[in-house]
Amino acid sequence: MNMAWFKSRGPSLELEQLQRRDQLLAPAPLNACPLAEQRMVVLDLETSGLDTRRDVVLSIGAVVIDHGGIDLGNQFERTLLRPDQKLSSSVLIHGISPSELEAGSDPVEALLDFMEFVGDSPILAFHAGFDQRMLARALKESLGYKLRHPFIDVAELAPMLCPDNRPRHSGLDDWTAHFGLQILQRHHASADALITAELALMLFSRAHRQGVADLAALTLRLNNWRKRQQARML
Repeated sequence: MNMAWFKSRGPSLELEQLQRRDQLLAPAPLNACPLAEQRMVVLDLETSGLDTRRDVVLSIGAVVIDHGGIDLGNQFERTLLRPDQKLSSSVLIHGISPSELEAGSDPVEALLDFMEFVGDSPILAFHAGFDQRMLARALKESLGYKLRHPFIDVAELAPMLCPDNRPRHSGLDDWTAHFGLQILQRHHASADALITAELALMLFSRAHRQGVADLAALTLRLNNWRKRQQARML
């Protein structure tokens, strides 16, 4: 039996959905947990476009890195969140048909499922800033939930850890080819999350050889690297 819908200062949610939202775990602080023991969620979103203010999330793919490896038995995929607006033909780049969009998962349920999957873990992504903004907006609009989980950008880790040995271009395909990784499929959320996770593990191995043993130290080094990059542009 469906519960009544509740309206507060945000989206309308059923009582069970409100309870699930309120029970979501807060992010754990980045600490000295060794990279080899840290649980991380690697995320990839497929969206209707690149405008973080207007475009919508079409699908979510994620895999877990835990104890130094990819847990292939612990993956998340909600392909095709049903959007609330008519989409342009640009979505065809993802191989998503209009009928698949129409049959997609309800955004509220899919986003609750995903945040329960994330738990208190940090999130990794390639060009993480875009995924972070898109996910934060989707969570706010659908759940009235503020995203606080730390995001780590694999696209920044790669040049930081490989300053003297890097491809000419810096896209996901370029770094994947640089490390000899095999791409089975692109522009598909779960496949892109998997290849990003494989790349992250290669980079963590380099970080360990460079004396960086945990995410706290890695993010501190990344913040300092980012400041140096910005200073060079001034």
